[in-house]
Amino acid sequence: MQNFDTKQFTQQFESMFFGPARAYATLSVDFAEKLANAQLEAGKAYTDTGLAQARALLDVKDAEGLRSYMEGQQKVAKDLTERLKGDAEKVVSLQQDFVQQSQKLTEDSVKQATETATKAAQ
Repeated sequence: MQNFDTKQFTQQFESMFFGPARAYATLSVDFAEKLANAQLEAGKAYTDTGLAQARALLDVKDAEGLRSYMEGQQKVAKDLTERLKGDAEKVVSLQQDFVQQSQKLTEDSVKQATETATKAAQ
């Protein structure tokens, strides 16, 4: 009767299942953290802009102040549009990086599993 080597089984199970699962979970958590931070930064920037505009509107006392405020709105709209574009590009970049790292992780896991299976078969 053949002896069952639990240490070898554990190592194979680790390299084929737990290791890749842990690596993917780490990658996913890192991505979620980066995405959440990007969203928090964007939310703060938009909130700060909105509050600054509300304060500027409260400072309007006459027609000249209103005209000046309305002219400033064009710059604010332009700045917000650029900010939105930059935020969207940042999210797309984070997602592309996540996909690339996931693909590499999958390739490495398949390679490792193939090597482990080949060694086990011998």
